[in-house]
Amino acid sequence: MTVTLPPKPQSLREYVEAYLKQAIVGGKYKPGDRLIEREICELLGVSRPPVREALRQLEADKLITHELHRGPVVASVSCEEASELYAFRALLESYAVAEFSRLASDAQIKELGLAIQKLNEAAKMEEKQILLDAKSHVYKIILDGCGNKLVSESLNKLLDRVNILRGTSLLQPDRLSKSLKEIDQMFKAIKDRDYEKSKTLAYEHIQAASKIALRVLSETSS
Repeated sequence: MTVTLPPKPQSLREYVEAYLKQAIVGGKYKPGDRLIEREICELLGVSRPPVREALRQLEADKLITHELHRGPVVASVSCEEASELYAFRALLESYAVAEFSRLASDAQIKELGLAIQKLNEAAKMEEKQILLDAKSHVYKIILDGCGNKLVSESLNKLLDRVNILRGTSLLQPDRLSKSLKEIDQMFKAIKDRDYEKSKTLAYEHIQAASKIALRVLSETSS
């Protein structure tokens, strides 16, 4: 997998962190892979301090862990943790979708429709990172327009770990096409300002993804 180097933001630490997050979520670094400081420094052309700072932040975000004699490694997501994440997402995201259907302006709904159109286009490109970015953008519009900052902040904190699980479920045979159909149905309910239907469809969409991801995690851990 090719990982595009992100544009350098305000600090080198943020630059390194952005690259590593993209590489982990996109699958370049897999669970259990070591993250070697020297190699990261050489790849990104930075010194060790910003790399160490970025690794500490990724550990705080639970994307990596520190193992004795191995150093920083990409964290694994257990079936139990994945189940809890999906349960949390189902409750909050279904609420956010329903509130978006009630509160969003016509312009915001139009913006969501365009983002979903781009998601469908990204699905044809067979590039995991582009697909995940497109889906994240769809949910960003929903969270920004749901009118509840606490819900938005809570889900945004989980975004990277959620994307790892999204990649697990979306890439399974037939799941992507079903996922896109579910999102199209959810969008129709949003356009109709149907609060209860949009909430139910969002909940069912996450539950369907959960079943696939938990099955894959169970198979790989057994």
